[in-house]
Amino acid sequence: GVSRQRYWGAPIPMINCTKCGAVPVPDKDLPVVLPEDVAFDGVGSPIKKMPEFYRTTCPKCGGAAERETDTFDTFMESSWYFARFTCPDNTQAMLDERADYWLPVDQYIGGIEHAILHLLYARFYHKLMRDVGLVKCDEPFSHLLTQGMVVATTLYREDQDGKKIYVNPGDVDVTRDERGRLVGARLKADGAPVLLGSVEKMSKSKNNGVDPQALIEHYGADTARLFTMFAAPPEQSLEWSDTGVEGAARFLKRLWKLVHTHVSAGQVVDGKDAGGRAMQGAIADDGKDAGGRAMQGAIAETLDVAALNDTQRILRRTHHEALAKVTDDYARRRTFNTAIASVMELINALYKFEDGSVQGRALMQEALDNVVIMLAPIVPHISHELWHALGHDSAVIDAHWPKVDESALTRASIELVVQVNGKLRGRIEVALDAKQPDIEAQALADANVQRFIADKQIKKIIVVPGKLVNVVVA
Repeated sequence: GVSRQRYWGAPIPMINCTKCGAVPVPDKDLPVVLPEDVAFDGVGSPIKKMPEFYRTTCPKCGGAAERETDTFDTFMESSWYFARFTCPDNTQAMLDERADYWLPVDQYIGGIEHAILHLLYARFYHKLMRDVGLVKCDEPFSHLLTQGMVVATTLYREDQDGKKIYVNPGDVDVTRDERGRLVGARLKADGAPVLLGSVEKMSKSKNNGVDPQALIEHYGADTARLFTMFAAPPEQSLEWSDTGVEGAARFLKRLWKLVHTHVSAGQVVDGKDAGGRAMQGAIADDGKDAGGRAMQGAIAETLDVAALNDTQRILRRTHHEALAKVTDDYARRRTFNTAIASVMELINALYKFEDGSVQGRALMQEALDNVVIMLAPIVPHISHELWHALGHDSAVIDAHWPKVDESALTRASIELVVQVNGKLRGRIEVALDAKQPDIEAQALADANVQRFIADKQIKKIIVVPGKLVNVVVA
């Protein structure tokens, strides 16, 4: 069904005749315009009580007839807006050739509640426009991302009749257990307890919505955005968590501290002075480049990939593995939560990297530059500030997306899990070209593995290439 018994909505251009049945309004009489001098009395649609609107003549037989008083459902009305966006200034037709240039939509995002409403009508309407020659493509969207719901615990009291009176989370003081789970709540107004209900979609009726303005005022918009994107894959339901928001705030503080600790040791400009002039690898100890030009306190350092030691090479591999993962998560998979997780892991690695050498500092600069760019779509405000702190004059929004250095991803060794009778007992790092006897010997020599095989007979050793070693003992 595409109609509803309401006044507001697009008129359905049909005329009902007792002799001819349903007859379309002639083209010359389109569009049908709803009257504006209507009176709402709270009962039914006002145009059903306006004979001056619905009484007309049948275009086919000329006899008395009535105009359709139902209107289109709003989902029907919005079913082709994406096509109209391509040529909104056309006053002579619904669409023109620009629709064929822009359509189908590359990426469409909609809530899961729209799946059987707006999206169903959008496909129907698009195929209708295709059939009448308004568009050429068969489908309205190339890719669809269906968002999940935001859900939260409901809080309520019961009146004397047992009816639930829902309470907003902002009006209560909550109690949590050691794992941060909600275990109790009391109304701020009187201090009396309220009951914990089920976890449901945030809605007015359940009064369980969280006002983002309060979060923005307390934590900032970036924290609210980061938590929302990190808490769950976009197509799944997101359960709201105040402790999760606090965790997002702590992460951004760690990022801020990491960048400013690095910058406080001297700004790194990769092989160039502050004005962008090539330095040919010189290090400015006196605040000037090799030609004596002032550098405003910047330290010019060049990243020489060929000269990296093993520790530096591992960090750069970790960095570019994260970059490759985040790029794929953004561009193809649309899994923003895993993209954030990859950046978090990279930042943990950067915190452990303590290397104040020329190469170490340049390596840290490269990684932090790319961390800020990777996070900029999700936390734009802090990224803008940190981008400038890292020595860039332009805005981070204008920065090019970094390219993965494929050579950085190559490994000279690989980590294998070592099991004893199928249970994890250690991890070893072996050369990629290591032979099986060497792998077995290294696994048996691991200190923790030794504890579980001492005084036992080794029946066999199973090596799964690239994955694990399992020592079977009697």
